[in-house]
Parts: sequence; structure tokens; C-alpha cells
Amino acid sequence: VQLQASGGGEAQAGGSLNLSCTVSGSTFSINAMSWYRQAPGKQRELIADITREGIDKYAESVKGRFTLSRDNRKKTMFLQMKNLKPDDTAVYYCAANIWVDPVDTVSKDYWGKGTQVTVSS
Repeated sequence: VQLQASGGGEAQAGGSLNLSCTVSGSTFSINAMSWYRQAPGKQRELIADITREGIDKYAESVKGRFTLSRDNRKKTMFLQMKNLKPDDTAVYYCAANIWVDPVDTVSKDYWGKGTQVTVSS
């Protein structure tokens, strides 16, 4: 099982970027999916997550500007980022809690490699 994040890049303050994260490999069930970010010199922080049923939550720092959605059939989640600020500059990581095999007793967390988002003022 692998997670592949894409869509990072550069934007001006006030601009927009879209990120996506796709799960590849055989899975039984993909539970919650999440986006984290880590700015230089700072700890990694959770910014948004979404349940399998589509219930989303956001950190206060991005609420009202970022929108998270997912397509379960495509095993993909999407992060729309609007009104970007220089403080949004960070490496963004996606994560998912996945039940790989129905005989497993527990689900596990998987992480993708980060994608850089840079917002200039």
C-alpha cells in the first residue's frame, strides 16, 4: 500500500492550489484520510481530516480557506486551498488509516511522501 501526494507548487498570496492523494495497492477499507503539514523549524501539524463517510474537520488556521473531499471509488482525497497565505508554506503530507486485509485485527496508518507548497507575499 502506498500513498502518492501530488499538486504542490508555488502560488502568490491570495491564490489557490489543489492537492490530491491517491492510495495504491490492495486495500479492504480506507478509513479516515488526513493532511498534515510541516513548516521549516516547526512540528508537523494536522490541518484537515475526513472520514470514510465524508465528515471533514479542519484546523483553525485553515478553516474557511481549505476544503477537503474524497472519492472512495478512486481511493483519492482532494484538498482545495484558497486564499493562500505565506504562513501556509510547508511540506504537505497525506495520511490514511487503512484496513488492508479483512483478516487483520487492526487497521494501520500509512503516509505519503510530502509535497512542497510555497506561498509568496
